[in-house]
Amino acid sequence: MKTVLYCRVSTTEQTLAHQQTQAEKAGFVFDRVVADHGVSGFNVKMRDRPEGRRLFDMLREGDTLVVRWVDRLGRNYADVTETIREFMAQGVVIKTVINGLTFDGSTKDPMQMAVRDAMIAFMAASAQAQAEALKIAQKAGIEHAKAEAAQRTKVYRGRKPSFDRKTLARVIEMLAEDAGVTAIADETGLTRQTVMRIRSDPGAADKNLSEWGL
Repeated sequence: MKTVLYCRVSTTEQTLAHQQTQAEKAGFVFDRVVADHGVSGFNVKMRDRPEGRRLFDMLREGDTLVVRWVDRLGRNYADVTETIREFMAQGVVIKTVINGLTFDGSTKDPMQMAVRDAMIAFMAASAQAQAEALKIAQKAGIEHAKAEAAQRTKVYRGRKPSFDRKTLARVIEMLAEDAGVTAIADETGLTRQTVMRIRSDPGAADKNLSEWGL
């Protein structure tokens, strides 16, 4: 009989070293440590993971499989419950580091089986619920970041110009001819303030048009 620690290490969650240390502090001693790195527990089933698939061939009746929590087995309700039931059917005992839960298929007492199965369902559902909540939070965060970026861009660009490139060229041309602000405003339809801004910094006016894609 052997004890195997299985770790699933995603890109954003706890490291392999952390999971192993946490299990050792809880009193577990392992014959082997098996880990999948960078694998989604939501989209990739246990049997589809390189190391997860090996567990089904490695574990035998009387062996113990240790995981930090059921979410290391996966975050998909159907896959987690199926995985636990299959291991139990093989006579494998599953233990969690967090909460010290034990899933054992050896019991034949109907009440104990009902409680065990209810706990499996609850823990698997919790793992999927956490994953769903995380996805929603991430999506909201991304949308918020996009909105902030758009707002910053809008503020950076300033107010949309009231003139196009043709009008700007005419204003600059008339300024070169020493035309007055009022005369330029009358011909182009721009306000005196706009004409004066262009006169004070033609380059900024051209840049503003470019930032707005005009």
